Amino acid sequence: MASRPALRLPTVRPGGPAARRLLAAVLSGVLVLAVAACGGDAEDPRRTIRIGMIANIAGPFEAPGSELRDGFQLYLDMRGSQLGGHPAELIVGDEGYERGVAVESARALLDEQRVSAITGIINGGNVTAIQPLLNERKVPLVGALGRPALEEVNYIWNTNLLSVEPGVAMAPFVKQQVKDGKVYAIGPDFQGGRDELRGFVDTFTALGGELANPDGEAVFSPFPVNEDFGPYLEEIAESGADAIYCFFDAQNAIYFVQQYAESEVADLPLYAAGFVTEPASLVEQGEAAEGIYNGLNYSPDLDNAENREFVAAWNAAYPGRVPTSIVMASYDAAAVLDRAIAAAGTNPTPDQINDAIGALGQLTSPRGPWQFAKTTHAPIQKWYLRQVRRDGRALSNVVVSELATLGG
Repeated sequence: MASRPALRLPTVRPGGPAARRLLAAVLSGVLVLAVAACGGDAEDPRRTIRIGMIANIAGPFEAPGSELRDGFQLYLDMRGSQLGGHPAELIVGDEGYERGVAVESARALLDEQRVSAITGIINGGNVTAIQPLLNERKVPLVGALGRPALEEVNYIWNTNLLSVEPGVAMAPFVKQQVKDGKVYAIGPDFQGGRDELRGFVDTFTALGGELANPDGEAVFSPFPVNEDFGPYLEEIAESGADAIYCFFDAQNAIYFVQQYAESEVADLPLYAAGFVTEPASLVEQGEAAEGIYNGLNYSPDLDNAENREFVAAWNAAYPGRVPTSIVMASYDAAAVLDRAIAAAGTNPTPDQINDAIGALGQLTSPRGPWQFAKTTHAPIQKWYLRQVRRDGRALSNVVVSELATLGG
């Protein structure tokens, strides 16, 4: 795959009629390009399939937003801008940092852009926020990051993880390492952060582990960004903790790891959900992150044919950027939709696509084989223990062993 500039996708931003008219004008040009690239013409009965993506496009979570967008787009680029034999286009709507923004973007994608499915979503709480719209319109969400467990998932699918799972996967390893020692648990105060820490705390304490947190409950820092972790690190020092477990992402992960390494608790082992040390953060964290054990469902050094193809294509399209679990899961979201649209018949409705997703069975992926659980519509998959190690002059997450298979 030849190296080329990343495609600039149209973006749905909540706004007035003028913004929507401008967007419609841009989209008409994109549609022509997509059909031309796929050899479509007036005689071709296959209509263009529009997929909506909701992700942060500005602010502190712009980095994972771009990973969601670029992972999905990579799959399209590798397959001639087609999904299920149809010309396809991706339309990105802003997730923002309040649930009302995500809901407005979802409504615009569903009502104005007539998308056949939605993907993306960084804050798992926004899945529940847009779920009523998805149920009403009978349109599937194929999310590509974390989300909470839900009682009803008819139109909700997820190719990455349930938010509790990184902590569930890491807790037995941490308990083994600290033995009878106490662990201080900390993360950001939003739906995903609370879920991530709950997964660790519930599993760790069920195994006989004890928290060092003064009240026996995880501590949460402000969301979306907290620049000063000094008071929390001082509390950790005073708590008598023998180790720390944390979940952070993006800018919070950078600040926490840097300040931890310069604090009086720098000699305590730091264990983490894998998002803490993902590549974009590692560049800024530098040697402060070296040695951190973390758990995640993917690492770019996994040795399988699908991962080798995926990593090679990514490196060609985005040189200098390391693929992450978010990139991988968004790529897999496109793969799920590709197979489902192909199986759903000519010009399928969103409801038919949703039914086809439920019938897919096992899927191949850069992470290894996985499939949707019937009850949660989230992956049944392996989890990997990784450690930040030096590879020449660079730091990377190296797979040490398998942690567990979760899901179901």
